[in-house]
Amino acid sequence: MSQAQELTHFDDAGNACMVNVGLKDETERIAVAEGRIRMTSTAYAMVQAGTMKKGDVLGVARIAGIMAAKKVDALIPLCHPLAITRADIAFTFDDDENAVKIEATVGIIGRTGVEMEALTAVSVTALTIYDMCKAVDKGMEISDIRLKKKSGGKSGDYNRQGR
Repeated sequence: MSQAQELTHFDDAGNACMVNVGLKDETERIAVAEGRIRMTSTAYAMVQAGTMKKGDVLGVARIAGIMAAKKVDALIPLCHPLAITRADIAFTFDDDENAVKIEATVGIIGRTGVEMEALTAVSVTALTIYDMCKAVDKGMEISDIRLKKKSGGKSGDYNRQGR
């Protein structure tokens, strides 16, 4: 296995461990993740119009996603606590699919990447939309949560192709 393919969260004895990032250089690192939540046309129209009974669905979901990006170390055992410098959540509407597309961009000047923070931000944003809309549509589908791109760090840049 090449160095780039080695699993990093295990010690020589195979025990789970937190990666030592103390000697890595601080660099600018950015990760962008995406996902979507599909719903009925009724729920979709209410989200777009801002008429869901619980209030501003996308505004609340945006704040939830940002908060989630800041708390990943409390959720995923081997993630480092990070002082992220940027967390943005953007929404686009897919009228053909009655879906809200979510994109999270997270940045840091640090010794480790923010891929988990961006992925968690998308996940919690989608879950918040679900929570706020479930009275109207319990059958919503959250899907396609994935890393879109990342930059910085020793492993270099990544840009999702196809798939």
